[in-house]
Amino acid sequence: MKIAVLDADPAFGSASCPAELRGTPRLQALEELGSLAIFQRTLPSELLTHAAGAEVVLTNKVPLGEEEFAQLPQLKFVSILATGYNIIDLEAAQRRGVLVSNVPGYSTHSTAQHALALLLELCHGVGTHNQSVQSGEWQSSPAFAYYRTPLVELAGKTLGIFGLGAIGRQMARLGRALGMKVICNTRTVRDDEFENVPFSELLKRSDVLSLHAPLTEATHQLINEQSLQHMKKGAFLLNVARGPLLDEKAVAKALHEGQLGGVGIDVLTSEPPRQSSPLIGAPRCMITPHIAWATAEARQRLIDVSVENIRTYLQGAPQNLVS
Repeated sequence: MKIAVLDADPAFGSASCPAELRGTPRLQALEELGSLAIFQRTLPSELLTHAAGAEVVLTNKVPLGEEEFAQLPQLKFVSILATGYNIIDLEAAQRRGVLVSNVPGYSTHSTAQHALALLLELCHGVGTHNQSVQSGEWQSSPAFAYYRTPLVELAGKTLGIFGLGAIGRQMARLGRALGMKVICNTRTVRDDEFENVPFSELLKRSDVLSLHAPLTEATHQLINEQSLQHMKKGAFLLNVARGPLLDEKAVAKALHEGQLGGVGIDVLTSEPPRQSSPLIGAPRCMITPHIAWATAEARQRLIDVSVENIRTYLQGAPQNLVS
C-alpha cells in the first residue's frame, strides 16, 4: 500500500529552519504501515503525480475536491495533518467513497501556551527589553531600572474567551491561574466552570480578548470596526485561531488610534503574507508566523495520531472520522 504525504513541511520539520532546529518527528511507525512517499510540498500541478497510486494520503494545506478525487481512483483514505478539515470537500469524498479523518486536540496545550506567551510579551516587553540591554542601554543608564514599554499586571483583570473548545478552555485556565477573572462566549455550555456571556458583553468587559473559534461565515471578520468600538479602550486582543476572524484594516486602525492597547497574533488572513498585511508594522502588534501548534511535542503527537488513523482504517474501524 502506498502512503503519500503531500506537504510534510512544516509538520515533519520546517525546511526553512536550520537542520538542528527542525525536530523531525519519529516516523518509524508510519513507515511500517506501507510504502511511504514524502513530499515537502505539493503544487496544484504536482498533485496527481505525487498522489498517483496512493491508497492513503496525508495532507495539511493541499486541498482535495471532486476533480482531484475523480482523478485518483485508488485513493480510499485521507488523514488530515490538522484539526480543521475545510481543505477537503467532504461531500465529494463521500460520493467517491473516500474516508476522511482529522487529528483533534494534538496542539491544545501548545497553542494555549503560545497565546499566553503573546499576552505576556504585550504585558512585559521581554524581547524589547532584552534587545535594549543587549544594545548597551542598561550599561549606560543612570538609574538601576528603566522601561521601554508599558508594564501590565494581569491579576484582577478580565480575560474574555471567544470559543470555549479545548484550546479556549485551556487558555481560560491559564488566565485564571494568573489571577484573572474569566468570562467566555460559547455556543455550547458544557458546565459552569466559566461564566458564559453574550458577545456584546464579552467585548465590553474584557481587558484581554482571546479568540479560539473556527472560521465560519458567522465568525468571518468577527472583529471589525463596529465590534472594536464596543471594546474597552486600551484592551489587548489575541488571535491564535484563524486570520480572517479579524478585519485587519480595522484592527490596524484601532492600534494606530489607541483604541486597542496591543495585539498578539499567530495567524494572518493571507499566509504567508505575500502582500503586506496592514498589521505588519502597526504599533504594539506582536506577530508570529503561525507556529502556536508547532512545538516538537505537538508535532510528534500529530504524527502519532495520524499513524493510528491509518492503522484503524486498515483494521476496518477508522477513528476520528469527519466524513
